Amino acid sequence: MNALPDLKEYYNNNSIQPLDNLKVSEEIYWEDYYQYPDRNFEWKNGYLEEKIAGCYKNISLAAWLDFIIKCFLQTYPIAKVVQLGFAFRMVLSTGISIRKPDFAIVLNNNPIILNDEDISYKGIFDLCIESLSDSTKEGIIIDTIDKKNEYCNSGVKEYYIIDGTGKEMAFYRLNNKGKYDNIEPVCGDIIKSEVLPGFQFRISDFYKRTSIIEITNDEIYRDFMFPYYQVEKKRVERTEKNLELEKQELVRSFG
Repeated sequence: MNALPDLKEYYNNNSIQPLDNLKVSEEIYWEDYYQYPDRNFEWKNGYLEEKIAGCYKNISLAAWLDFIIKCFLQTYPIAKVVQLGFAFRMVLSTGISIRKPDFAIVLNNNPIILNDEDISYKGIFDLCIESLSDSTKEGIIIDTIDKKNEYCNSGVKEYYIIDGTGKEMAFYRLNNKGKYDNIEPVCGDIIKSEVLPGFQFRISDFYKRTSIIEITNDEIYRDFMFPYYQVEKKRVERTEKNLELEKQELVRSFG
């Protein structure tokens, strides 16, 4: 089947209105709208939902978090990262929802393997991150209420909502009753993940998008930020210390 004739009719009847909320079958969604050029669509209970990008600040905050998570996974390769419109399907008591998190994690021990050839994930992500779609009130509701409920009820273990204003910023963890609890910061403002044991970040660093050089030298991140750099840095420091000691010894010898 092909949805293009229906699409033309839709445009003709609606004076080229947005495709958002267009009614299509799940089959047509996967065939014609999942990888739609220049547009990003999710699907819920028979209707398209266009995924709108957030503001630059939200996108750059997501990029900062994305980077340090990838550094962690290079050091501790316990999971795979997906992004760029990679979807997963949730069968819920309220129907079926297909979502494309901005950033998601699949643990290596997840019972559903993510294969290199997959174009969507057949299981449930372990961690989802959404950069708030703040251009409309509806977009905020989808990220903060609809997706929160869907991710919780489908078993996503952790869900982070990124909002540069701080109003909707949230970090959730699934408890043993199948409900989301807020992840409480430790030592003031440090968020620690249980999905990725050992991964942590300061909320203040997150908001400031602290530079990579500063992060690399910070004890909070030192365990996983460029470990080879850390080894080389210590080697150079030892060499410089030895050279200084040799210099002092020569001064004393010829003093």
